[in-house]
Amino acid sequence: MLLALAFVLLTGWVDGGVGVTPLRLFDQARYPLANALPGLLLAALLLAISRRAWLSFALAFLLQGLLYAVNVLKVANLGTPLLPDDFRIVGQLHKGGMHLLSGYLPHSAWPYLGLLAAVIAIVVAWRLEPPLFERRPRRLRALGGGVAALALLTMLVGLQTWTKVYNAKTLWLEPWSAISTTTHSGLVSSLMLFHLQYGKGAHKPDPVTASRLINQSAPALLQSMQAPTPAVADLPDVVVVQSESFFDPTIMRGYEHSNFAPNLRRLAAHGISGKLHVPTFGGGTIRTEFEFLTGLSLRYFDNLQFPYLQMSHQALPGLVRTLSRHGYSTLALHGNDPAFWNRTTAFKAIGFDRFVSQSSFPPGAPNDGKYMADSAMTDEIMTQLKDQGPPQFIFAISIEAHGPYDVEPTHVAERDAIPVPAGITGRDKLELQNYLYHLKHADAELGRLVKLLAARERPSVVVFYGDHLPALSNSYQTAGFVDGGDMLSQAGVWLLVDPKRPSKPVQADTASWLLPGKLLAHLGIHDDPYFALTELVGPQLASLTEAPGAPPLPEGDDLQQLDKAMASVEQLRMSNQLDSLLPQPAPAPGEIVHNAALPAPRPASAAQ
Repeated sequence: MLLALAFVLLTGWVDGGVGVTPLRLFDQARYPLANALPGLLLAALLLAISRRAWLSFALAFLLQGLLYAVNVLKVANLGTPLLPDDFRIVGQLHKGGMHLLSGYLPHSAWPYLGLLAAVIAIVVAWRLEPPLFERRPRRLRALGGGVAALALLTMLVGLQTWTKVYNAKTLWLEPWSAISTTTHSGLVSSLMLFHLQYGKGAHKPDPVTASRLINQSAPALLQSMQAPTPAVADLPDVVVVQSESFFDPTIMRGYEHSNFAPNLRRLAAHGISGKLHVPTFGGGTIRTEFEFLTGLSLRYFDNLQFPYLQMSHQALPGLVRTLSRHGYSTLALHGNDPAFWNRTTAFKAIGFDRFVSQSSFPPGAPNDGKYMADSAMTDEIMTQLKDQGPPQFIFAISIEAHGPYDVEPTHVAERDAIPVPAGITGRDKLELQNYLYHLKHADAELGRLVKLLAARERPSVVVFYGDHLPALSNSYQTAGFVDGGDMLSQAGVWLLVDPKRPSKPVQADTASWLLPGKLLAHLGIHDDPYFALTELVGPQLASLTEAPGAPPLPEGDDLQQLDKAMASVEQLRMSNQLDSLLPQPAPAPGEIVHNAALPAPRPASAAQ
């Protein structure tokens, strides 16, 4: 009993959250007890097996301590605490994930020496501690161990019985802010809360609600879809650059008058650009990527935290398949391991003809810092573009500006010359300078890419956007933002420009899931009824994704009704059940029925 009490108190002390500190046992005991409960069950199971109390509680506490250590690393580098779906990345470690994640591990030897010392202490305890009870009462041991094992197993599978302990009424749950939940309820409780609430699978769509929205929009939809579509021979090549962690530093105090992105600013004066709201912060690139390629908002899919890891192999409708129907050849390009984040499988389901990854780049493709330089990506884009044949769609994913930002770049003097706002010192200063060094390169490559495309005979369109803000949490907190908001509410940037035909500037703030509709409209492709619908209702909904995990709207609000209807539309779209509700245009002259390289979409669930 004393060991169990000590376990609860020490867990609260290690956690440090305001709701689970040791003194909370006197005024809200359920918080620290719930947070320590899984560890206590593990200790009970180990006790039944080993019969050694000190060993069992120490081993359980060590394993729990490793969980907390990983959480500290994630908060420090990505600005958000652990969530249940983060454990999916364990299956990615042998697919390039270890190379990516190892950069976030501590560089000092002390944490590893401490872990080694703890392991040695546990081995010594195993050898020296006498058993607490004899071997003989096996039935009692088996019963106690079985109860503990069953309780742990039902926790892991998310049995809803546990909602009596872990629920929003009993504990603190802020679904749009994992860090607030963790601070008040404790890390372990927050993992259980999110697991039980968002680990139950997809919400069921309401076809009646979806039909009502579509019918209300039908006249405008039909009018939009009747616009003539260009012939295949007249369509331009499309190059999309998803720029790693790119944002405009002028939104930070101290950088209001900086010019780290002169090419973005120059090109924005001749194209369409604006703020871009994305569904993630500091990491989770595939969330923004998924939204752009599918036109689906993750706001409406709570169960898809890491969509590429949760998608089935079934064909998924989206931008790529729409372009394929209009004669485009489609290519994804990324200078990293293709298996990481399950991109190889996901890109086939999304409809790409080809995926060019790290091994297909030239052997001499340079790195800058930890990852492949953006200059190598630009070179490969130009290599892949053909001067003859059908129009081409290239989706290029950069990686140079990926964190962690404590790796020395190629040109240290260039990095050291970058100024930082007052108050940012030490490691925070170094990381901010490293990031801005890479951001400047991303901007320079945007300028070079547009210049190279302008020199080609074939027409082209460039879309450029940042997938999320970098995880420079300490710098943000020290400097602050010009608008007075927090780091989760800051928008990124996007740009659409025609290299050969500059236009007047257009300011258009939007969200990543609405970008494909804007791109198709710019190309003159209006016959996809879903994307035509997003063009109609999107401007009203874009602000709802102003921050990752934005809260639901109050019941009865007009925008809430639209939000709810769009949720059903998108859930039906995800499962390939929407087309029967949408007005369908006649095939355009020369339109290709489906992607010749992959099977056409068929009704099936796209989320496991």
